[in-house]
Amino acid sequence: MHQFAHDIDPARTALVLIECQKEWLAADGKLQIVIQDRPQFDSAAAGALQLLNIAREAGISIAHVGLRFQDGHPEMGEGGFGLRGAIKTFGTFPVNASASEFAEGFEPKDNEFIVTGRVGGSAFSGSNLDIWLRNNGIDTVILGGFALHVCIESSLRSAHDLGYYSYLAQDASAAFNAAQREHVLTDVVPHFGKALPNAEIQSNLLSK
Repeated sequence: MHQFAHDIDPARTALVLIECQKEWLAADGKLQIVIQDRPQFDSAAAGALQLLNIAREAGISIAHVGLRFQDGHPEMGEGGFGLRGAIKTFGTFPVNASASEFAEGFEPKDNEFIVTGRVGGSAFSGSNLDIWLRNNGIDTVILGGFALHVCIESSLRSAHDLGYYSYLAQDASAAFNAAQREHVLTDVVPHFGKALPNAEIQSNLLSK
């Protein structure tokens, strides 16, 4: 698969962190039950925090993308299909619950953007992320968070199709197990962007 040639310009780049919320990262989060590869997940959580600090040091734009649903999850309907069914079954991300807050260390700073309106797998689904990126002259996104084979993959595909230069922060994203991670990195990412380790992201952002 052809890998695009693109020079990352910090002034036109945003870190987009997806679902770094207590529902995933707190010990009592409802989604802890789906994690099959604990070392992978814990490494990605630490990597996401490291990446956030790299982005802050570099002074690039940062967007925090969560999920928050009204009581009873009416946005998900009654069909019980796919993620819509899973979210209702697990009862995840209720709007006013502490589980929907950003996890310790991932709390947005005053100059960082909190994406609102999201209702689907992709960070762009129903949200104000795309218009914020475009209105701020951003053409490059670095994606990290949870889960790699679900919402991160969906967001990567969306970002590509919307015309962004799309990078996956491979040290800051986790799937449920090793096979899922390998599939995304090997079979999906090359079609929609490029995976980079934190060290290479740091080099690109801080050497400019």
